[in-house]
Amino acid sequence: MNAAPLARRPLACLKAGLRQTRQHRLFARQLATEATTTPTETTEAAATTPRAPLQHDFFKLNDRKTKTLRTAFAVYPTTTAAGTQSAAPPPVNALLSLHEAQIKKMDPTGARTALVARNREAAQPGDVLMVTHRRGGEPFAGVCLSIRRRGIDTGVLLRNHLTKVPVEMWFKVYNRNVAGLEVIKRRAKRARRARLTYMRQAKHDMGSVEDLVFEWKRTRKVYSTGKPAAAGKGKDKGKKAVAAGGKKK
Repeated sequence: MNAAPLARRPLACLKAGLRQTRQHRLFARQLATEATTTPTETTEAAATTPRAPLQHDFFKLNDRKTKTLRTAFAVYPTTTAAGTQSAAPPPVNALLSLHEAQIKKMDPTGARTALVARNREAAQPGDVLMVTHRRGGEPFAGVCLSIRRRGIDTGVLLRNHLTKVPVEMWFKVYNRNVAGLEVIKRRAKRARRARLTYMRQAKHDMGSVEDLVFEWKRTRKVYSTGKPAAAGKGKDKGKKAVAAGGKKK
């Protein structure tokens, strides 16, 4: 039989007893203080003694107008056009009001909002989308797995294969670096799920969408220019000159 647990047991019991005694003393002290002070005495003491102003020692800013230090969390009352202060009630949902103001600033035309709206004309999960960056770089195209509608943080999740490696990227719709977001191909049938996570499996994986992007650019005549036609005319002139007996330079 091991004697080590028996040797430790009395010390553990002593610690537990001391802890309980300390808790009883604190509880008795609290009861004694509550019994000595009555509600009338506390109200009279609060009325006679002035309340000290709250001191904030964090995020202090130097106000240039008043030449005083103020806290960064100061709240200023709203003013009307005449310059008088108006006691307008705060909005019911302040976060929703903030998101609406930011969306109005980032999307004045409303094109980005219409792209992720809840209607048939907007983008849907399963569509192939292409995102163009404002800072340059090659556009990224992929299948839309899900659309996260969170106000100003609305984003789309695109999946594509780059060099036979699956790649998924989130893009914020209202980001300034996103210059364009276009629908390359619509899904033939509306998806019955909001998140197409099953497309990550090998059975349902769509693979690379480079062929769809190339076909979309060809139908929109992105690759057509006037230079090949001019070069073709020059070749025709050279052939005629050789046929006439001249030398082609």
